[in-house]
Parts: sequence; C-alpha cells; structure tokens
Amino acid sequence: MIFQRLIWAALATAVVVGSVQTGVQRWQAAPLILAAEVYEEQKAEAPKPAEAPAAHAHAEGSAPHDHQHGAAKEWEPANGAERIGWTWVANILHAFSMALLLFAVMGVWLYKRGGAVASLRLAGLVAAAGWLSFHLWPSLGLHAEVPGMEASPLQARQVWWVLAVSGAAGACAVASFARASWRWLVAAALLALPFVVGAPKLQGDPLAGFGPAAHAALEQLGTQFIWATTWMALSFWVSLGLVGGLAFQRWVCPALLVVLECAGAGAESPVNTTQ
Repeated sequence: MIFQRLIWAALATAVVVGSVQTGVQRWQAAPLILAAEVYEEQKAEAPKPAEAPAAHAHAEGSAPHDHQHGAAKEWEPANGAERIGWTWVANILHAFSMALLLFAVMGVWLYKRGGAVASLRLAGLVAAAGWLSFHLWPSLGLHAEVPGMEASPLQARQVWWVLAVSGAAGACAVASFARASWRWLVAAALLALPFVVGAPKLQGDPLAGFGPAAHAALEQLGTQFIWATTWMALSFWVSLGLVGGLAFQRWVCPALLVVLECAGAGAESPVNTTQ
C-alpha cells in the first residue's frame, strides 16, 4: 500500500518537476550550450604522435583510412524536438530519483523525531539541504563548464564532486538528526573536508586551443552558464520541495502514519500534516 503510494507520488512529482526543469533549461542554459558547441568545433586539436611507417599498415592488410571508418560514431540526439524530448525524459528520471530521496528523508524524520512539523515546511527544509548538498557546496570548488572548457580532469572532478556532496549531505544529516552538542562541530568538519582535500584544478588555460575571438566568447558564455545553472538548481529544488511536499502530504503521509502507529512509533506525538 505505502510502496505503491510512494512510487506514484514520486512519479507524479517527477513529471511536474521534470517539465518545469526542461522549460527552465530551454530558457536559461540551452542557448548558452548551443552557442558554446559552435565554438567547440573550432578548437584546435593537439598534434598526435607520429604513426608507424605506412609499410606497417599495408603489411597488416588495411589502408590507413580504414581505421577512420572503422570507429563507430557515438549516437546523440539531433537538435530540435528530439533533443528536447530526451532532455525531458532525463529530467523526469532525475526528478523521480530526487523525489524518492526527498520522501525517504521526510519519512525518516517523522519516524525519528516526530513532532508538529508541517509537510510543506519539512519538504522545504529537505529541499534546501538538497540544494546545498548537490549544487551549492560542489559549485564552490568546481564551477559549471560550457562545452569546450576543460578546467580539470573529468575523473578527478567526479571524485571530488562525490566528496563534496557526501560531506554536505552528512553535515545536514548530523545537524538534523543528532541531538548531542558536538553535532555542530562534526557538521562543520564534514563541510570543510572537501576543501581541505582541495578541488582539482588544471594547470594552464582551460580554453587552450581556441583563437582569441572564440576564447573571449567562451569566457563570457562560461560566466553566464554559471548563473544559468544556479537558477536551474534553485528552480529544481524549490519546485521539488513544493510539489513533493504536496504529494507527500496528500498520498504518502497518511499511509506512513498508519504504518508508524502500527509499529508503535510516533503514537505519543502525532505529526501535523497541515500546511
């Protein structure tokens, strides 16, 4: 019963939030990405090491140009309706996973703490923690990049991003669920950890290989893209907190309270689910 309500509530939330996110992306980020992709094609490639003598290629029984045609080109959606459609699907899947996370954290809060906390207020607090963990804290060390920009190696960026998200999420969890006075010290240490380690940086110009005109244009697009991604993240978490809070209040919370009452949890301090 509660599992079905949870899935359907998360799916309904994801469709609304994913649609909003797609619209904001088309308005804020898509024009910047398309403009940067035009310059990305102008980037000068670094010279490759000299190939073995041509006689070696003929000895293998293949012409040099055969290797170029042998590599399959990766599929990507065409610009226009196809790209918008797949972006919408990806945004819904992302919103679905975040809605499940939102509901899970809200459910744990009600189970652990109880109290007269309105669902919308609780959803807003959890969404704020999500914005801090998944966007603000990682972006302080690694800014969003437009196509063609290489600020640091991808694998190092991914590892540090996971560290920053884990540290911020852990800090929020400790500050919210722990009751001891030392929780603030632990939360501060978790927040500081990724910056003590240090975000990876590329030595040199992240726009190396571009001409002067393209270099200047991409620098300007990069600054605009940072602000665009900031507004996108804000719109995503605000809409997720609002729509997810309403969905949780309408469909998930009543069934969850029944489960908690049957388990003997929260019976002394029922949760207020009004706005």
